[in-house]
Amino acid sequence: MLTDIAWGDTVAKGTSLVADLSRSLVPEDDDGGPQEFDADAAHPARVYNYWLGGKDNFAADREAGEQAVRAYPDLVTAVRANRAFLGRTVRYLACEAGIRQFLDIGTGIPTADNTHEVAQSVAPESRIVYVDNDPMVLTHARALLRSSAEGATAYIGADLRDVATILDKAARTLDLGQPVGVVLAAVLQYIPDEDDPYGIVSRLLAAVPPGSHLVISHPASDINTEQVAESMRRYNERAPEQATPRTRGGVEGFFAGMELIPPGLVPIPEWRPEAQGAAGASIAMWGGVGRKG
Repeated sequence: MLTDIAWGDTVAKGTSLVADLSRSLVPEDDDGGPQEFDADAAHPARVYNYWLGGKDNFAADREAGEQAVRAYPDLVTAVRANRAFLGRTVRYLACEAGIRQFLDIGTGIPTADNTHEVAQSVAPESRIVYVDNDPMVLTHARALLRSSAEGATAYIGADLRDVATILDKAARTLDLGQPVGVVLAAVLQYIPDEDDPYGIVSRLLAAVPPGSHLVISHPASDINTEQVAESMRRYNERAPEQATPRTRGGVEGFFAGMELIPPGLVPIPEWRPEAQGAAGASIAMWGGVGRKG
């Protein structure tokens, strides 16, 4: 078991809703519609929570997560590196790119330095919409993701494939006529090629104006190739939402027609690291930020 993950003691600020949800509470989305909840099937958000050392997960999540880590022991390090990458990219968008609106899809269960916290620490008037398809995420979001007085934070229960619903509901909080930071951190791997992930990203970007930015992090199939492949195989045996790692070229395809912000598409620790000499070659995740011209 992952007994050495002390960092996760701060996950969700010590609050666990597992007990409530296991008593068959079914959260509702922002329109009041019921959301399905299945504790017996591993879900990416809860597995990710387990990898971070959190406690908002179930036995199925822990089993899938543990099997993946046994094949790729650096996976926990990669997951933490992804959280740090998210913080750096959001800070860049808020500080240097002047972005004041964020659409964070595949939010996951709240941890530290969530998108709205980073953005609103720079610009309190920032507006953030979180999207996830796990009811537990929405329950935590309502309880823990508090906006600044000047800004706004909203939550949508939807799948990334349902672009029309996401955009329709996001427009209640965001002005889609003004630049938006679209954040897809460690989520596109759950969209197989047959579901047209590139088309999904294109439709999202088509709905936002020039000056908008796209943040992507994605598991790599061409770094630590054998370990990653075995890790994904073990995970996919236990989870209904299958994961697909991609090559650098495959991930770069999501940024088609965009200007890649330096240093481009790189292993995530190498994207504008806060410390010099960051070693990213062993972290099997590509990450980058693109600007829509």
